[in-house]
Order: sequence, then structure tokens, then C-alpha cells
Amino acid sequence: QVRLVESGGGLVQAGGSLRLSCAASGRTITWYAMGWFRQAPGKEREFVAAISWNGGSTYYADSVKGRFTISRDIAKNTLYLQLNSLKPEDMAVYYCAARRELGSSRTASEYDYWGQGTQVTVSS
Repeated sequence: QVRLVESGGGLVQAGGSLRLSCAASGRTITWYAMGWFRQAPGKEREFVAAISWNGGSTYYADSVKGRFTISRDIAKNTLYLQLNSLKPEDMAVYYCAARRELGSSRTASEYDYWGQGTQVTVSS
């Protein structure tokens, strides 16, 4: 069993930056692809970014491409999401997820483990 715990969310002004972390415990995530999703009030959970098991491939939603960066530290068993140039529409609860596959996915249902989420609030 993998336990994922997100941190790093908070309140930031539009144009600001945050760095989200997702610490894994219970089992190494070395061989797992990882992803970030977000859910705003009244909206469905949506894909944000994903990374393959070795970090060799990354994927982004068009809405965050060029502003967000996903990365992972295998030694620390941790996933990151750097959020730059934040916009009010980025405001949501951000979730990290792990997939028991080497390749990543943009589809939430293809992930096996989820964190509890961390709130990102962007003021205009």
C-alpha cells in the first residue's frame, strides 16, 4: 500500500508561485508513474501534469503548459509540482496520484493511489 501526502498549498497572489510536494510512504514509488490532478468547486477533477517512472517523460494540460513543472526525486520518494505565474483559474484542491505502471496517464481512473489534496488559492 502506498500513502501519499501533499503539502505546499496556500494563498498566493495572481502571478505568484508555489511548490507542491507529495511525499510517498509505505512502499517505494520508484517504479510508479505519478500525476497531479486538481478539482475546483463545482467542477470535475482534471488532469494537470504527469511524469513517467524515471522522469524521462512529462505531460501537461494545455492550460498549465509553460507555467507548471512536474518533477520527482526518487531518492526522497517525493513528487513535486512547481506552479509559476499563477492565475485565479488555477485555484483548486491539488491531488497527487500514483500509478502502478512505468508510463504515465492523463486519466484519473488509471491511477491506483491518491493523496488527500492540498488547497491552492489564488487572489486576483
